[in-house]
Amino acid sequence: MLSDPAGEEVVGKAARAPMEDHFDRLPNSVLLLIFNKVGDVKALGRCCAVSRRFSSLVPQVDSVVVRVDCVISGDAAAGAASGEASTTGSGTKSRGVLGQLLRVLLGSIFRPIQAIQQMIGSKKVILAEVSHHSPGEVLRNFREIRRLRIELPGGELGVDSGALLKWKAEFGSSLESCVILGATSFSRRSADDTADNTAAAAPEREPNFAASAAAEEQGSIPESFYTNGGLKLRVVWTITSLIAASARHYLLQQIVAEHPTLESLVLTDVDGQGMLCMGKEQLAEFRRAPVAPSSSSSNRTQVPALNMKLWYAPRLELSAGYTLEGATLVAIRPIDRPTKKETTDAFVTAAFDEPFGEAAKAMVKRRTYLLEMNPF
Repeated sequence: MLSDPAGEEVVGKAARAPMEDHFDRLPNSVLLLIFNKVGDVKALGRCCAVSRRFSSLVPQVDSVVVRVDCVISGDAAAGAASGEASTTGSGTKSRGVLGQLLRVLLGSIFRPIQAIQQMIGSKKVILAEVSHHSPGEVLRNFREIRRLRIELPGGELGVDSGALLKWKAEFGSSLESCVILGATSFSRRSADDTADNTAAAAPEREPNFAASAAAEEQGSIPESFYTNGGLKLRVVWTITSLIAASARHYLLQQIVAEHPTLESLVLTDVDGQGMLCMGKEQLAEFRRAPVAPSSSSSNRTQVPALNMKLWYAPRLELSAGYTLEGATLVAIRPIDRPTKKETTDAFVTAAFDEPFGEAAKAMVKRRTYLLEMNPF
């Protein structure tokens, strides 16, 4: 058997040669496109550990998503605060009402405040496998962020089972607009639901069915809305949504200040309950103008005097098979920032994804009720 020593030497050198890394053949611009598609700050942190080249490119990513995994429960602290406040009333009844209201308000703002404080600088480590620093410190490693999306682990406003509450707010240095969509019941009709079942259930929802049907046809609010707690519930929805939005806004100051390249910021939650949005001009205003804290709380932005438009529908059936009972839509703008009706309607109808966008479009065609709210 013949052998070729020279050939064996060539084969040996090939076997000992390192394998080619095909990523080395990609230009930096292509890798940055890939990293921007990845977005998630945890995954990007792992990419930094792959190679020195990746580690040098990841900080140049301009689109980042931060998902907050966990929030320290504030139920005990909120309960203690509400309990202390309830003892200051003058009577048993007033203490009960005040305590209940404070539990609603404190419970709605405590968890979002904690979640964002964790994100911008607390000692709680959320990205444990990425870094030993807080999320705020992790974001400081990104030098060219233009688009930032932050997702909380869940909606912070508690609602009854089967009910619906969604809000979207836009901020500059203060509140610019807010849209709230709520319903006492949100469900999807099954295929075997019949018109007879709907007709049979309707009189139970409204004792004076003939009068309520006429009011609904005109888009009017029935008298029972004011007497059975319906109006009070909508006031709570509105106030708690505004408090949650202003608390999120106030605690974003550090992140916005440390990232002058930001052009878009969205703070939402995985449940899709609330969304705070800021565009390029709004972020620039946020950096220029000092944020006015609320006189009643140092943990949220002052909510200015507001004009509100309210639409109500006792029952709203959507094309996708969803049904909203006690549907309420509220459009909010500061008194010193009036807009034309067409502009307001366009913003309201574009605030939510389907099927909630369809609900908003149907409701703005109904009778409009105007309200005002003092700053708080």
